[in-house]
Amino acid sequence: MRARFDAAQTTKDNAKHWGAADFLSADAEADSNVRKILRTRARYEVQNNSYARGIVKTLADDTVGTGPRLQMLLDDEDVNKRIEHDFQVWAKRTRLPAKLRTIRMARCQDGEAFVILAQNPRLTTNVRLDLQLIEADRVTDDELISDERRVDGITFDSFGNPVSYRVLKFHPGGTESFNTEFLTVKAENMIHVFRQDRPEQHRGIPEITAALPLFAHLRRFTLAVVSAAEAAADFAGILYTDAPANGEADSVEAMDTIQLERNMLLTMPGGWKMSQVDPKQPVTTYGEFKHEILNEIARCLSMPYNIAAGNSSGYNYASGRLDHQTYYKSLKVDRAFMEAEILDRVFDAWMREWSLATATQLDACDCRHVWFWDGQEHVDPAKEANAQEEALTQLFVGYTDTTFTAKTFTVLPTGDIDKQILTRFSRKLGFVDADDLAGEPYYISVRDQHTVIFPSEKEAAKRKIEGLVYNMPSMANVMISTMQGTVLEREMPIAQFGTIDQLSPTLFNKGATTRLTLHPATGGILHLEQ
Repeated sequence: MRARFDAAQTTKDNAKHWGAADFLSADAEADSNVRKILRTRARYEVQNNSYARGIVKTLADDTVGTGPRLQMLLDDEDVNKRIEHDFQVWAKRTRLPAKLRTIRMARCQDGEAFVILAQNPRLTTNVRLDLQLIEADRVTDDELISDERRVDGITFDSFGNPVSYRVLKFHPGGTESFNTEFLTVKAENMIHVFRQDRPEQHRGIPEITAALPLFAHLRRFTLAVVSAAEAAADFAGILYTDAPANGEADSVEAMDTIQLERNMLLTMPGGWKMSQVDPKQPVTTYGEFKHEILNEIARCLSMPYNIAAGNSSGYNYASGRLDHQTYYKSLKVDRAFMEAEILDRVFDAWMREWSLATATQLDACDCRHVWFWDGQEHVDPAKEANAQEEALTQLFVGYTDTTFTAKTFTVLPTGDIDKQILTRFSRKLGFVDADDLAGEPYYISVRDQHTVIFPSEKEAAKRKIEGLVYNMPSMANVMISTMQGTVLEREMPIAQFGTIDQLSPTLFNKGATTRLTLHPATGGILHLEQ
């Protein structure tokens, strides 16, 4: 095979790694037998691994919280309040938040959840609609049935929409497992929730599938460390001697054991010493290994390490907040998914029955509503409250945005300058030209301080300027002002107000080493070293 990609090459080094890669379809890859194995193993790990249990439970609690709250957006406020009140009472009686948390946990460990919209005659509310949760094991097909439009208990139409679900009356792993009676539930009465990772995928696999081998590694490593530590602790000490074989030490039976008592003196056989076993477990890398494994496990759920481990001891405030950003975004996406797949469908069915029970005529297309979930608690409530107060205040009074810019102006003075327009500034346009009346003028004034002594005419006539020449700038007072007052005033050297002079040629003889630094703007001497 000729391939342009390194990953498409098959060599002796990677043949085993890619040996399990297949070309199966989404449904064939996750057929009923494969999903059964994944579900049982995921459930076993969640039931027996405290980290797995905590991760799945925390994800469900953080996603659902105390449950979603309904807000109606109809034009009639009285109808809005009635619907919101009745739905809240119904949600409490049917334990809607708890069922949503169970659905979220089932998606994580089972891969999917099924909900039948059924009538519960024991409900005391005006709406008898209830959610009946069904385990994924009960939605299955007879292995002898072969139909291209059926995928393990679900029948689809030609467009791929579910038509009906085949639900066993009893769980195949229960006491009535021999009973194969089933019910056919119409699609409008069934909610099937799973994460579709591939096109044409119709059944879900556990969301922690990629982490199942890592959970096993974590538990095996922990048990191995504990076993090694216990083995070392089983021996209180070992007798040893420095004497050669058949030497002067007393004879002691090899592999013999001595029962020790607390707070008692002990005599050793002649020539023998006692030493405690040096335990090697747990090693210093034990915590690092568990940290990396848990971090990799939690990544498939977009959960940061400190939430998965329940330990933030290695975090500072900034890194903790940064890691939580991805997690909170994942929760928002998951809540939007639950709104579309579960809550909106439940609310539509609830509204139809509520309208009939209360004799309220509502347009079927005019059931505008939104769902509100629990907010995320801030680590520092005081800072969060101040930030919210500032944000709310800005909605009314606005805010000030300051931008700093640097602009260069070139001025060539030939003498003193008195309030020459340097530039103009407009609050809307910024800096504008000096002759643009749209801006307020900024003036510049320059006054020579005459700090340089000029030679007389006779001395100037006698001097010969040759060799290395440098400037002797004079200090000048520079002031920038507006009509309101002075903006800037300082003294600075200006070459135009000074004179020129020369350096003695002896500074640069062959035997001399002279370093000279000149100012790039004024040409004056900054540093002279010989």
